[in-house]
Amino acid sequence: MTREQYILATQQNSLPRIENPQLYPVGIYGWRKRCLYFFVLLLLVTMIVNLAMTIWILKVMNFTVDGMGNLRVTKKGIRLEGISEFLLPLYVKEIHSRKDSPLVLQSDRNVTVNARNHMGQLTGQLTVGAEAVEAQCKRFEVRASEGEKVLFSADEDEIIIGADRLKVTGTEGAVFGHSVETPHIRAEPSQDLKLESPTRSLIMEAPRGVQVTAAAGDLKATCRKELHLQSTEGEIFLNADIIRLGNLPMGSFSSSPSSSSTPRQTIYELCVCPNGKLYLSPAEAGSTCQSTSNICLWN
Repeated sequence: MTREQYILATQQNSLPRIENPQLYPVGIYGWRKRCLYFFVLLLLVTMIVNLAMTIWILKVMNFTVDGMGNLRVTKKGIRLEGISEFLLPLYVKEIHSRKDSPLVLQSDRNVTVNARNHMGQLTGQLTVGAEAVEAQCKRFEVRASEGEKVLFSADEDEIIIGADRLKVTGTEGAVFGHSVETPHIRAEPSQDLKLESPTRSLIMEAPRGVQVTAAAGDLKATCRKELHLQSTEGEIFLNADIIRLGNLPMGSFSSSPSSSSTPRQTIYELCVCPNGKLYLSPAEAGSTCQSTSNICLWN
């Protein structure tokens, strides 16, 4: 017997022997075991339902590697196909449509586009509503398709129309509340040009002259009261083959007054020189224009 065997034999003999030892089972039994199985089964059912719902959502929303449904995530940004609705504000840098389709922005009330600076202050606003289209900005411009020529420009100081021709097709014409400065006013071919001020005066001014020409028609100037032709420094030149003054009153010459108390009325005759100058000559029993023709030579 070796030393180790002897020590083990002596230790076993020295330990007290316990009669009828009690054994305690280790584990979960009874109602606890049934509750555990129930919770495990409930957790398994929940996981299966969640997995089925996740697969259904992925199927309905058309989730793919590139995006979700009509939404595609590309290298250049996000691409939306079809009709899209935004219930909350949308913040983007650029919005482009496809090359073969237009871009449509639609709203039940109005469409408002705002522009703000780095401090969040509103610098420009465009509102398209049911009754009006309003633009609020410092300067509003409409450019040609090339982008260089300005067709319409408006700010607080002035409005500029850069088109080659401004055409007003309304039946009432164009109404200007204040002065109008333009180098040329022309009507359409075979149409009349009418400048009218219904309740006030109409003034045409130019530092180097005002020229009114009717190349193939008549030129009429009509007024209710008096028509004044005045030249402060030059002369009034009427160049025509025939000059007629209609509806002039005709006077009668009398050598002796009808009564001594009535003063004698002098009647003058309007004469024309060959050079076109006019002069007045006292009318006597006969015409004096021929006898006073030497006046034209003096003038």
